[in-house]
Amino acid sequence: MAEIPVIDISSGNTDAARQLLAAATDNGFAFIKNNDATGLSPSDIQSMFDLSASFFAAPTNVKAECSINSNKSGKNRGWLGMHAETLDPSKQKKGDFKEAFNFSPHNPPQPLSGPLSDQRDTLLTFQTKCHSLCLHILRLFATALSIPQSWFEERHDFSQGETGSILRLLYYPSLQTLKAKASRTEQNGGSEVNGAEQEKQWQEFEEGEDVRAGAHSDYGSVTLLFQQLGQPGLEILTKEGKWASVPVNPGEGSNPLPILLNIGDLLSYWTNGLLKSTVHRVIFPSPSSSTPSVPSQPPSGDRYSLAYFCHPLDACPLLPVPSKLVEEMSGSEEARGEVRKVRGLAGRGSGEEGGEGEGKGEVLTAKDHLNARLGATYGVKT
Repeated sequence: MAEIPVIDISSGNTDAARQLLAAATDNGFAFIKNNDATGLSPSDIQSMFDLSASFFAAPTNVKAECSINSNKSGKNRGWLGMHAETLDPSKQKKGDFKEAFNFSPHNPPQPLSGPLSDQRDTLLTFQTKCHSLCLHILRLFATALSIPQSWFEERHDFSQGETGSILRLLYYPSLQTLKAKASRTEQNGGSEVNGAEQEKQWQEFEEGEDVRAGAHSDYGSVTLLFQQLGQPGLEILTKEGKWASVPVNPGEGSNPLPILLNIGDLLSYWTNGLLKSTVHRVIFPSPSSSTPSVPSQPPSGDRYSLAYFCHPLDACPLLPVPSKLVEEMSGSEEARGEVRKVRGLAGRGSGEEGGEGEGKGEVLTAKDHLNARLGATYGVKT
């Protein structure tokens, strides 16, 4: 089991900034105690899970009306079907065993279908609360790094322009669900749009090879993840190169459940590798890892989660954060590794802006960084 601290970010914890920095420089993950300081009530979160479940239960042709491949949806917005993403293309034979829906607050409004049709305001409200929580966390990081408290906040103010920030609804069906759905489709004469493909997905599943979400690190500054009891599967890659499961409820008595925070590649790059962006994945849990049936939770082995990916303004230049701690990392192996990874994906060579040992290159923007990552994930030029 992964060792991830639970941190209280309320004003009563004067040590929160230091605790967050310690977690971020270790494995980049922390649980945030879900109290009034988060601005997200248990009912806010449960309502979004309920909306998510109703959308993913809709027929494929309904969900396809707001497909991520539609020109009306806009880049990185909309519904993704099974296997649409391959997060670890070097090792995955097939795409991820999941569906997702990406929501962005920016104009023009993206198309919404089925149960989401009249829920734009609901999605916006939840997304705004998530972003506010991220700004709170980023202010604490600024304090820990001894830079102006508003430094990160100003660069993540989406009232000043577009960002790559996305609210994502996620559904990971169990193999039992996939098989049952394919069987129903066959009995109904193939009325489901891609029923044959659903059946094929079941038949071609390779135990030990296929995963719900391939190994990857997140793209942006920070990510918030909301999970549900009885729905495990998330793992992180430890410093020793081994996979460790992430608990859904680390305290076993936490109510409401804490919110999982992790550092993204952009913030790691921005801090010369001081803050760690750790590789993680979602697997099909073994029967032994399942928890006893929990009231109101799906007993089928399906997994639902909600993620908020927080990004800076698109035009934000990714010059190193002006912190002495970050400056001390300049030229380190961590810093060089972040530069090589990000600039290689962006097709800009390996130059480190103003750094040593890697040459020099032009300054990347947050949009450059995100476009490079999306291009690698979807196999297209952005």
